[in-house]
Amino acid sequence: MDHLQTESIKRLFEAILRLESVEECRCFFEDICTIKEIKDMAQRLDVAILLENKMNYQDISAKTKVSSATISRVNRCLTYGNGGYKSAIDKIPAKDKENI
Repeated sequence: MDHLQTESIKRLFEAILRLESVEECRCFFEDICTIKEIKDMAQRLDVAILLENKMNYQDISAKTKVSSATISRVNRCLTYGNGGYKSAIDKIPAKDKENI
């Protein structure tokens, strides 16, 4: 996506990569995002993990309280996106994926 390849956005991503702990990330995201934005991103990641585990939409919606439209959007990104979800999911330890 060319609209995400600006110097400002590159600087943002590089700053995130340089954070050294979960606590630093939490503080940064609490300052830069609303609580709802953080919760929405976390929910989308949970949905992606559940989709990767082959859970159906109805069960995902019941478990996460996410709409089928959001589940569909995440699924579209998993199928046709840039691989961002997959890359992130692969880095999450298995034990952390079980607690959704």
